[in-house]
Amino acid sequence: MKNYKGVRIEYHILQSFPVTCLNRDDVGAPKTAVVGGVTRGRVSSQCWKRQVRMALHDSGIKLAVRTKHLEEVIKENCQKTDNPKRDNLVTRAANSLADDTLFFISPAEIEAIAEYIDTVDPDSVESDSAKGKGKGKGKGKNASFEDTVKEIMKKAQKKGFSELDGLDIALFGRMVANAVDLNVEAACSFSHAITTHKVSSETDFFTALDDYYHGVEDSGSGHMGTVEYTSGTYYRYVALDLGLLSDTLGDDANIAKAVNAFTKALYVAVPSARQTTLAGYCPWGYARIYVRKGQGMQLSFDTPVKAKGNGYLEPSIAEMNKQLDANEAMAGSLFGKLNAFTYGEDKEYSIDALCKDIEDTLLNLPEK
Repeated sequence: MKNYKGVRIEYHILQSFPVTCLNRDDVGAPKTAVVGGVTRGRVSSQCWKRQVRMALHDSGIKLAVRTKHLEEVIKENCQKTDNPKRDNLVTRAANSLADDTLFFISPAEIEAIAEYIDTVDPDSVESDSAKGKGKGKGKGKNASFEDTVKEIMKKAQKKGFSELDGLDIALFGRMVANAVDLNVEAACSFSHAITTHKVSSETDFFTALDDYYHGVEDSGSGHMGTVEYTSGTYYRYVALDLGLLSDTLGDDANIAKAVNAFTKALYVAVPSARQTTLAGYCPWGYARIYVRKGQGMQLSFDTPVKAKGNGYLEPSIAEMNKQLDANEAMAGSLFGKLNAFTYGEDKEYSIDALCKDIEDTLLNLPEK
């Protein structure tokens, strides 16, 4: 097996959007942040992670379910649901894993829990509970119903991850307060995307006419409103820890397939806010991708770039290359570069070619 320990893939992405409101705050305005003393456009890491997660499905990845309705999800997968006592087991299984919180669970884990509940004698479990048996943690005959559910889920988790079932859990992490050994540390890190330059939020005033016109009393608009928007070139930084991903997925997992799906999801994912009225489906404009060891190195763009009449992408590319080259030079041997790729310079170099080059790099890593 390949030795992924300490290896990460870093994505430095520049992406330009015209009039858009990619990520809204609590009052519907585009999110912003002050960086380098000026206001920048911002898209939260959570917003973009959500879209990446949804895009993974298009690469043939089985997505996990994030829900507060864990009991209903388990019950839908049970074959025997005609016994109220068995329904109670579903409730107990769900409550043993999560309280009133969103729970992240893979299809393999759901199926395994449901199959176990189908095989259990509800009267026997209730009898053991009433007699006080199985209160302590353990396995076999001394394990409680709840503990057995967790053990079954752990086994299903390991098997499912090896088949990339629920890859999004491995990528984005999971915290289980009721069963810490089911926790999964996120393998990828997302920064908040910021514009490389200063932005100003503007307001679009609009009206709508009433189609059922009643003459003078209905003259004018039937509705008036406003939409705030910005435009700009965003810098996105994403780091994928291959060592952590490999530890979570297991030695039998196809890491190259997981990385390929993740990279393509990064490419196609665009925040969905106001896309029906301010369509902004714009691909990467430029990117530099490293496969390397060492500490992650995100850029700050502390000094905002200036357009100078040629837009913001061109000066942003120049500034990003300048900062990345400086980081590599100053870090010396600690930079740990194994390979690097540039997307956006050669118009014949597709995202498929980039993914192939990353895969080849991973295949050439040393064995454990």
